[in-house]
Amino acid sequence: MALKIYGIAASRAFRPLWAAEELGIPYEHVRLHYNDPSLKEAPFRGINPNGTVPAIDDGGLVLFESLATTLHLARTRPEGGLWPADEAGHSQVLQWTLWAATEAEPLARQWFHHTTFLPPEARRPELAEAALGQLQARLRVLDEHLARQPHLVGEHFTVADLNVAAVLQRLADLGGEACHHAMAWHRRCWSRPAAQRALALRQAA
Repeated sequence: MALKIYGIAASRAFRPLWAAEELGIPYEHVRLHYNDPSLKEAPFRGINPNGTVPAIDDGGLVLFESLATTLHLARTRPEGGLWPADEAGHSQVLQWTLWAATEAEPLARQWFHHTTFLPPEARRPELAEAALGQLQARLRVLDEHLARQPHLVGEHFTVADLNVAAVLQRLADLGGEACHHAMAWHRRCWSRPAAQRALALRQAA
């Protein structure tokens, strides 16, 4: 099988798994937990020198960084419909993916770590509250954009929608209920059959 995806679905590996499901790409799923000690050892560091998941091996091209992997899969399989046909669309996909990585994910991650992920004794509620407050302005940007069109790049679901929806997977908990257009878009994204298939991989792990 030409494509390998490393990482359990309950990690950022969910993103390339969702993309592969959308694109109908056969793949081998190497279910490595993000805390697996083997990630820090030489064999896996030859795949991802950061010692983290996800990573993919696409016919010998090895990539890490989850959002880079989804962009690669969409761009190299344009027939799958996730990659826009025009140059303006390409640029908008990059814009929204970088927005997700720089504007949304750091704050969403800070909130998640200090409410759920870290052991209770390590959590700092004031950091969770600060992240949540700062995130509201970002969510309004998303909501205002989606008030004008059904998807981030034009009329159709693209890898931009996948990337932003995956980064903001807990949108309702992050204050998204106040952003009606964004919430409706988020529900549409996550109700897609490919997203549901990728979610089922979490339960199967």
